[in-house]
Amino acid sequence: MSSLPRRVKSEAKALTSEDDELHSLLNSSSESEEEEEEWEPKSKIAKRPRLPKKNEAKTKKVASPWSAVAMKKVKKIAVKEEMDVSLIIAPAEDGRMQLQKPKEEDTGTKRKTLNQKPEVPKKMEINSFQAKNVKSLESDEKPSTSIPLVGNQVKHEKSEEDFAFDEPPFKKIKSTTCPEGKPVKNLGGNKVKEEFEMNWDIVQALSEITNVEPWVCANLIRLFQEENTIPFIARYRKELINNLEADAMREVQQTLEELRTVAKKTHTMIQKLKKEGKLSGCLLTALLNCRTLEELDHVSAPYKTGSKGTKAQRAKQLGLEPAALSLLQNPMELNLFSYIRPDTKGLSTIREVEAGVQHILADIFAKDKDTLDFIRKLCQQRYICIQSALAKVSSKSGNEKDIDKFQLYHEFSCNIKNIQHHQILAINRGENLKILTVKVNIPDGVKNEFCWWCVNERWRPKQFLKPELMRILQNSVEDAYKRLIYPLLCREFRSKLTSDAEKESVMMFGRNLRQLLLTSPVRGRTLMGVDPGYKHGCKLAIISPTSQILHTDVIYLHSGQGFREAEKIKRLLLCYNCSTVVIGNGTACRETEAYFADLIMKKYFAPLDVVYCIVSEAGASIYSVSPEASKEMPDLDPNLRSAVSIARRVQDPLAELVKIEPKHIGVGMYQHDVSQTLLKATLDSVVEECVSFVGVDINICSEILLRHIAGLNANRAKNIIEWREKNGPFINREQLKEVKGLGPKSFQQCAGFIRFNQEYIKTFCSNKKTDLGSHALLTKAGAQGKKKSKPTPCASQQPNPLDQTCIHPESYNIAMRFLSFIGGNTNDIGKSDMQQKVNAVIQKEGLEGTAKRLNTTVHTLQLIIDGLTQPEGFDIRTDFDKPDFKRSIVCFEDLSVGTVLTGKVENATPFGVFVDIGVGKAGLIPVRNITEAKLSKVKKRRSLGLGPGERVEVKVLNVDIPRLRITLDLIRVL
Repeated sequence: MSSLPRRVKSEAKALTSEDDELHSLLNSSSESEEEEEEWEPKSKIAKRPRLPKKNEAKTKKVASPWSAVAMKKVKKIAVKEEMDVSLIIAPAEDGRMQLQKPKEEDTGTKRKTLNQKPEVPKKMEINSFQAKNVKSLESDEKPSTSIPLVGNQVKHEKSEEDFAFDEPPFKKIKSTTCPEGKPVKNLGGNKVKEEFEMNWDIVQALSEITNVEPWVCANLIRLFQEENTIPFIARYRKELINNLEADAMREVQQTLEELRTVAKKTHTMIQKLKKEGKLSGCLLTALLNCRTLEELDHVSAPYKTGSKGTKAQRAKQLGLEPAALSLLQNPMELNLFSYIRPDTKGLSTIREVEAGVQHILADIFAKDKDTLDFIRKLCQQRYICIQSALAKVSSKSGNEKDIDKFQLYHEFSCNIKNIQHHQILAINRGENLKILTVKVNIPDGVKNEFCWWCVNERWRPKQFLKPELMRILQNSVEDAYKRLIYPLLCREFRSKLTSDAEKESVMMFGRNLRQLLLTSPVRGRTLMGVDPGYKHGCKLAIISPTSQILHTDVIYLHSGQGFREAEKIKRLLLCYNCSTVVIGNGTACRETEAYFADLIMKKYFAPLDVVYCIVSEAGASIYSVSPEASKEMPDLDPNLRSAVSIARRVQDPLAELVKIEPKHIGVGMYQHDVSQTLLKATLDSVVEECVSFVGVDINICSEILLRHIAGLNANRAKNIIEWREKNGPFINREQLKEVKGLGPKSFQQCAGFIRFNQEYIKTFCSNKKTDLGSHALLTKAGAQGKKKSKPTPCASQQPNPLDQTCIHPESYNIAMRFLSFIGGNTNDIGKSDMQQKVNAVIQKEGLEGTAKRLNTTVHTLQLIIDGLTQPEGFDIRTDFDKPDFKRSIVCFEDLSVGTVLTGKVENATPFGVFVDIGVGKAGLIPVRNITEAKLSKVKKRRSLGLGPGERVEVKVLNVDIPRLRITLDLIRVL
């Protein structure tokens, strides 16, 4: 390593004597674009670590005609020059690594040298986003010294310690961009470089759409670019996102993807039009202004391959464009009669010429940004409504049952500002089934005001117009509105309403799924799972408190053998000391429930005090025939597997429900009408969030559960299980780094969500202690006479009590300093002594004062306090609702107005909440009956809504027996 600086120095001296040769080579390089791109400063900048990471456009590398010797010399100088302006990695006070920018005085002399660079001929062609990148590099960034050196500009040699050859490669320090010790509020300004640049700023656009502060949006973009997961950001980077919730982050992420899709498609269209020679300056500006796919489609539609061309394009081909432009700019000299060509179709009469000019003007008006902005602003101020009516065709030849479903929308009208999301989805479904016709109604006042503004202000001619030309201008504006702008506005309104409704539907599904997954587990009980049925009988499965299958059977309760089967059930319950029955809510559920309720009321199972609960069996049948179920229960009949799944859903809902594809769990609204890609991405993200926040014990969890942890996937989870089977249990989090395919980034994302049972590890370590001791002695004896001996992995791995907490390994240093500060030790984690010591210090110093003393953030310190004070085996699901266990039943016919019942929320929608009150049909609490005063004050809520699993007390308001509908009023949340 020490010889390297001398070698660079000697070659630099040799180069000085060959200045002229190098100078001529460098000058010749600037003449061609391909050769110059080998030298682009941005390509060098992208390779060195810096804060923040940005996505510059990648340059194409082309074989250079330079001689190999000259190339080698030039490259070496570029490397040497680059190192002096790279970011310095300095140790922070807490021992962690932090990135620092180079000092101003160090780069001052280099700035002067760089300002004297020679003039380089401009490229013939350059993309707009490349030009912006170059400009920003010259103004905002520290200048790179990897540009070609000219003349005698050879760097002076610096001392050996200034070289940064020992720095880790960029991939490894990627995870230290936001060090937890002292993170900055803003990672690098609100300006973010994107791969495809547009005329709008992506941070600003994202902030406007999602109503999130621009600095938070900028930070989130960078965090997502660095492959951080939502659970990791939500827990360990709170200060960078202003405590944003996971749902809000998902919305930002989805909106970001949409904006990037628009930018990517826009640039693809630009390249295509450029290749075909159709790209003009005005068209380029119009394309780069597009923010939505609808706008892009509107602008680019006439230029798509296979298109016949618009009326305006055909008029331009006839040579009428100069006439149209002249009408706006110089109408006094315009003579339309000179354009008449009797033999040419479209120019044979003055009327045809006028029509052609009108089409060109209408096209200009419809694609003008200011004109479109004005009409959109005008529509925001006016009453725009969406209307639906029964289609004439469906009323004659349609299924009456389907038509009746949409009875509410046969004559429906609503302001687009007030319409509900479920109404939009219902209207869309009716339209797709050809039962409804839908239209957007924009009042005539909008058209009149728009036409007046266009003629008198925006497109007012520069000179006096003759009456016949004024008539053409007015007709053009009206034609532009009626034929081009009005359909565009209708498409935009419908698209926006549908998009918002789909997002809300998906978000609602996500919220319901989260509530279902986080249902509190029922531990320490032996459970009997019952999958009800008529002809094929009811499938039974008895499982132990540790989820082991103890017994499976089939009983026939609904074929006249009920009394005989009761003896078998009693024998099984007494044999396995099981007092809890879990019944699936599928076919024959109510009859099975009535059967068990009757036996319980008669105290048939005495001395056992048996209770039962109803659980959703959505997805159980699909799971029972899946490859995962076959692998887990190979010797069991698929019908019996569903009974096992039903019982396990109560014992540990999260561990069981993650085995099923989320969309089959059935807690959504219009889930088949929304974007399936968006639905899958959101639901997978919610599952990952729930599994990560609950945490998994690395030494006992299943592969299916493990693959849903943030930062892991199917392959990494499989590798972890294989490592565990081969090497025995994991001792601490550091051992995860030994797993194949688990790099620094994956470790950073998953480490905080993986738990270690300390008792289990201590037992394992004590059993292996003798083996490890003898192994260490043998290693020591064998190492005599050698210079170095590598320590054995087994001997070096020690349990770390902090691994049982939610504290991230990157904060262990701060946690240990906090422990010494309060006078505690790792053996007290989760005990009452620890809580007392923490409370004493926080009361004295305050949270902010303690964080300042430890040189960390309040959020990090709070996380450390939570991790140290939470009892061993703490589960966040204990705050959530448990299943509702019952002993009796109520029938649908027994209901009457005013009856007060308790029930469990089944599903939540924007228009109300469905509650299972045990009568076979869920009742609806309309959203107007759910008020803040009726909700529990104890439980923290994300919104005013209720979620699946919550227990409520309700009053019956209305019973519609023919339609099987029950309307309820919420009394209180239990």
